[in-house]
Amino acid sequence: MMLNRQGRPTAAGEAGTNAHPTFTGNKALAQIEPLIFEIGHHETTGVDLDEPEAFTPRLGGLERKEAIGLPGLSEPEAMRHYVRLSQMNYGIDTGLFPLGSCTMKHNARLNERMARLPGFSDVHPLQPVSTVRGALEVMDELSRYLVTLTNTTTVALSPKAGAHGELCGMMAIKAAIEAKGEGKTRNVVLVPDSAHGTNPATAALIGFTVRPVPARDDGWVHVDDVKKLLGPDVAAIMLTNPNTCGLFENQVVEIAKAIHDAGAYFYCDGANFNAIVGKARPGDLGIDAMHINLHKTFSTPHGGGGPGSGPVVLSARLAPFAPVPFITAENGVLTLVEQAKDATEQPFGRMTAFHGQMGMYVRALTYMLSHGSDGMKQASEDAVLNANYIRASLADLFSQPFGDKPCMHEVLFDDAWLKDTGVTTLDFAKAMIDEGYHPMTMYFPLVVHGAMLIEPTESESKASLDLFIAALRDLAMSAKKGETERFSGAPYHAPRRRLDETRAARTPVLKWTKPAPFAEAAE
Repeated sequence: MMLNRQGRPTAAGEAGTNAHPTFTGNKALAQIEPLIFEIGHHETTGVDLDEPEAFTPRLGGLERKEAIGLPGLSEPEAMRHYVRLSQMNYGIDTGLFPLGSCTMKHNARLNERMARLPGFSDVHPLQPVSTVRGALEVMDELSRYLVTLTNTTTVALSPKAGAHGELCGMMAIKAAIEAKGEGKTRNVVLVPDSAHGTNPATAALIGFTVRPVPARDDGWVHVDDVKKLLGPDVAAIMLTNPNTCGLFENQVVEIAKAIHDAGAYFYCDGANFNAIVGKARPGDLGIDAMHINLHKTFSTPHGGGGPGSGPVVLSARLAPFAPVPFITAENGVLTLVEQAKDATEQPFGRMTAFHGQMGMYVRALTYMLSHGSDGMKQASEDAVLNANYIRASLADLFSQPFGDKPCMHEVLFDDAWLKDTGVTTLDFAKAMIDEGYHPMTMYFPLVVHGAMLIEPTESESKASLDLFIAALRDLAMSAKKGETERFSGAPYHAPRRRLDETRAARTPVLKWTKPAPFAEAAE
């Protein structure tokens, strides 16, 4: 690899090709951006800070003894640095984001405008309740929508994300079991092999023993397999529907009945709720608890750069055990119940210091109000249509592990079609970067070898889908022709080339060290 005078790499593939090397290492607008430690100075900064007044340290001798040593930049330098870094990122505003099981949909700017209204963006969790009546009304209305869309009894808004929501739902189930005096006997949770990895982790975290439900060749969980595992020791099942194979569980009602007949509870992983909003109500299917990723189903992909939100809806069987804090009405005025001792029911406790992420509440409710019931239903239909359009358009080149059956919001392919090509799932995904696309979800779910999980969401037009499909078809035909060089070193055109991810994970470099001076050659 060649280096320019500043020690920057100028080899082919670093910010473009090396057909015409440049002094800076930049390729027009594809600019090489050094680390801030390489361009900043300890002596200068774009901000003037007053000397602090004298004070007595209260850190027990652990306070810093030397200068912190952070590099400083002028304001223009700082702005350029972070803008250039942002240009190296891929996001939903850059192009189609095909991550499966993640619902990276368009985040309407209307939602952002509402979330930035002063009464919401400036609200503080320690404000007196009397000063946040509007925020409480937003939360109450959001709760009404979530309960209606799922046909459940109540909702806990405080969980911050999906896994946090799983924990909330399972803790409510555990509290209900203990209230019936079965806490010492019901200690097993059934988890399908195809489940999200957080499911068994959540169950184990709060003391349950995990018993797997085997995967079948058709991608569904079968009620007969569940019944074989049921007994007086089973507390619950954790089932994702639609599942992580992109399929709607066609025996979900029968599974729910079997679980309830055995005295257990049905926890539904709601990560894929985007596929069925307005089409199916999980409460009608027999669920007792389900988390909903507001930051996925109701826009703001993956938290929008901040905390997510994972409210948990609860059936009548679990509603009394919903955690504090929660909203209630006293003489027609909304207020918060913040302590378990003040509740008339049996909340299992508190999961988090404050209620939740107000920005996510506002964005989600704005999404719901702007779409309406018909719009949310259409969004689900369009998400499923788009996924099936990709499935059908690639069916002649890609292999599908569960047959050519319709999928839900995401389509799952495996690597059987890559056999003997010398190209792996990882190679194919890296080559997608050169085509200007973020890779799909790879190697998940684990029950499928070389899995490639694609979720286009409802946000994409037919034109954007057609271009994406054409790019994947071109890559597929290239792999089948044996053009391995296109894949083995990809990406070639990204700001940085392929990492040795195994080495990076095993021997991470956690501290920047100033390199030795780079001497120029003599004239």
